[in-house]
Amino acid sequence: MLSHEELTEKVEQATTELLHIARLEPGQILVVGCSTSEIVGEKIGTASSLELGKAVVTGLLTATNRAQVYLAAQCCEHLNRSLVIEAGAVRLYNLPVVQVVPTYKAGGSLATAAYNALHRPLLVSSIEAHAGLDIGDTLIGMHLRKVAVPVRLKFRKIGLANITAARTRSPLIGGERAVYTARS
Repeated sequence: MLSHEELTEKVEQATTELLHIARLEPGQILVVGCSTSEIVGEKIGTASSLELGKAVVTGLLTATNRAQVYLAAQCCEHLNRSLVIEAGAVRLYNLPVVQVVPTYKAGGSLATAAYNALHRPLLVSSIEAHAGLDIGDTLIGMHLRKVAVPVRLKFRKIGLANITAARTRSPLIGGERAVYTARS
């Protein structure tokens, strides 16, 4: 099993790689879902660890802060997969705020750790993120922009949890005669 330091480092590496591939710009949003239970090889929701959540959030925030990207940490289904995000992103994107404080048994370890680590955390019911990282099959797709593109990272697991990554792009319209820019 990974030490907390190794877990933080691996999360930071995966996040940095995704941010680079997805070409996120300052002010854009990365949504992350994480099951700390899955990281240690247990069934999702059965072995939550706030200490592992803190280690994951440390790696995420190191990478997102460096890139000046907002982190949106997805809560578990007990809070309807609401998201913890900085108040600045809520204002910038006019996000729908909900009133709840996550705990590791209702919201999950990732959301609780993010809530405690962010400067001015708020919870919102939904977003349309520009990229996403799913650690442990937590189903983040509902919080991605309409056209999601799978991203293959250098490694497929963090601890014993599967990782899945995606970037998003604007829809392409107009058919074969249309001209598209290289970035969308």
